[in-house]
Amino acid sequence: MANPLDTDAGSELFSSYEAEFKLVQADLTQKLDQIPELNGEPRKAAIGAAERALEEADELLGQMRLEKQNIPSSSRPKINQRFRNLETDVDTYRRKLRTLADDRAALFGSRYTDDPSSTPSDLQLEQRQQLLSGTDRLDRSSQRLRSSQALANETEAIGAGTLADLHQQRERIAHTGQVLYESEGYVDRSVKTLRGMARRMATNRVITIAIITVLVILIFFVIWAKFR
Repeated sequence: MANPLDTDAGSELFSSYEAEFKLVQADLTQKLDQIPELNGEPRKAAIGAAERALEEADELLGQMRLEKQNIPSSSRPKINQRFRNLETDVDTYRRKLRTLADDRAALFGSRYTDDPSSTPSDLQLEQRQQLLSGTDRLDRSSQRLRSSQALANETEAIGAGTLADLHQQRERIAHTGQVLYESEGYVDRSVKTLRGMARRMATNRVITIAIITVLVILIFFVIWAKFR
C-alpha cells in the first residue's frame, strides 16, 4: 500500500504557494504598469503598494524554496526550473521598481527639491503607509499560516488513516500466521496417520503372504502324503 505522505504533501504545498505567487505576480505587474502614469502622492502610494506586493512575492519564494526540498528527486529538476523562472521574474520586477522609485521628480512632483528632508506631513504619511504595510503583511502571513495549518491537519488525518490501515493489516497477518500454524499441526497429524496406515498395510501384507505360503505348503504336503 503506497503511503500518501511520501509523495503528495510536498508537491501539493509547493503548487499551492506557486498558485498564490501567480496571483501576487499579476497584481504586482498591474501596479508596476500603473506607476509611470502617476505623479506625487498617488505615485508614492502606488510604489508602496508595489513594494508590499514584492515583499509578499519574496516571502512566497522563501516558502517554495523550503517546500521543494520535500519533493521527490525524480520530480525536483522540473520544479527547480520553474522556481528559477519565478526568481528571475522577481529580480526583473525589483529592478523595474527601483528604477521607478529613483525618479524623485515624478515621485514628489512640484514639491521635489534637492533637500532630502521631509515635512512632518510627509513623515506622518510615510508612517501610516508603513503601518498599513506591516498590517497587510501580518494578515497575509496569518492567512498562509492558516493554510499551512489546514494542510498539516489534512496530512495528519491521512497519516492517522494510514496507521489504522497498517494496524488492521498487522492483525490480519497475525491471524493468518496463527491459521498457518494450526494448519501445520493438522498436516503433521495427517502425516502421522498416513504413516501408521502404511505400516498397518505393510504388516497385513506380510501376514497375508505368510498365510498363503503356509496354505501352499500344506497343499503340497497333503498331495505328497496321498501319493506316498
